[in-house]
Amino acid sequence: MDMLKKKKIALVLSGGGIKAAAYHIGVCLALQEKGFKFSGGSKEIITLKKNASKPSEKLIELYVGSSAGAFISSTLASGRSLESVISAFQVGFGLNSSLKISDDEKIKAIGYRHIFNVNTKRMLSFIPEALMQKKIITGGLESLIKKGFKLNGLFNTNGVERYLRKYILEENDFSRLGSELFIISTQLNHSRKTVFGNFKESSKTDTIKYVNYATISQAVAASTSLPPVFAPYPIKRPDGKIIYHYDGEIRDTLSTHVAADHGADFIIASYSMQPYHYVPEIGSLHKFGMPAIINQALYQALEQKVAKHILYQQQKKDVYLSLKGICEDENLSAKLKEKILSTVKKDLEL
Repeated sequence: MDMLKKKKIALVLSGGGIKAAAYHIGVCLALQEKGFKFSGGSKEIITLKKNASKPSEKLIELYVGSSAGAFISSTLASGRSLESVISAFQVGFGLNSSLKISDDEKIKAIGYRHIFNVNTKRMLSFIPEALMQKKIITGGLESLIKKGFKLNGLFNTNGVERYLRKYILEENDFSRLGSELFIISTQLNHSRKTVFGNFKESSKTDTIKYVNYATISQAVAASTSLPPVFAPYPIKRPDGKIIYHYDGEIRDTLSTHVAADHGADFIIASYSMQPYHYVPEIGSLHKFGMPAIINQALYQALEQKVAKHILYQQQKKDVYLSLKGICEDENLSAKLKEKILSTVKKDLEL
């Protein structure tokens, strides 16, 4: 593949918790070894970098992140090096950093205290006074669940937002970044997914809402709010109304279309949500309790969505190639052939 012909390279990172973050870092290290570079920092910094060195044919300039991928992509877009991120995780989890990095590159160690911020505001509502009301006691299990337990998440992502804002993002405004960054979340009280980014104005379709008023750290906090572990994250609109968001992988998994919609003609996707396949050394997941079973169910559902999307994209390409073959077999004029194929290509969004 001739990379010189590629006008814009994008990196799309999926969700999947700490495992996904580690996986994405590994993928990025592999890309770095292959000569890819990550564009990051403010507009002024990136302009200085471009003027100081010759253009790279393997420069990633557009990032799309969801859930854990939102955290890593925002870190890269801010200009932080992979080595500094690895060191921050190592130190945060009680390990000695295996990398030698300068003091200027070092960033605040990140640990569980930054990721799991206890949802104290709603914790006391876990066993409310209403639990002993007669209408709940006589209403059965469904009534107990609906009215008795109002906890919307054991933790919230306020710690993630605060960590990014204080220690990672020198620029917390999408419009101030020199590279393009898009963060994906899901609206709690609607069926739309949300794309946060540097848009001229906020807009929406039946399935997607494009938002330009959230900060980067707020967008990442919204994208990483995986229920039921994390509570939905509130973001205030300019008119004062609060919209609640949660994990970006729920509505649409691996949003590669966002990169394509914004001009990327070479898209690298990193996806780690693979269901567990039985191995004798580990055994059946039923022995590991509800968290493992819930995680497996989630991964199975997400894997199916990705597989169906890949199959759909391949079917569209097959239709286009079949029609192209028919046009050639029928000896159509070059003008008519081009008209037919360009129309089909546009309609199929290839």
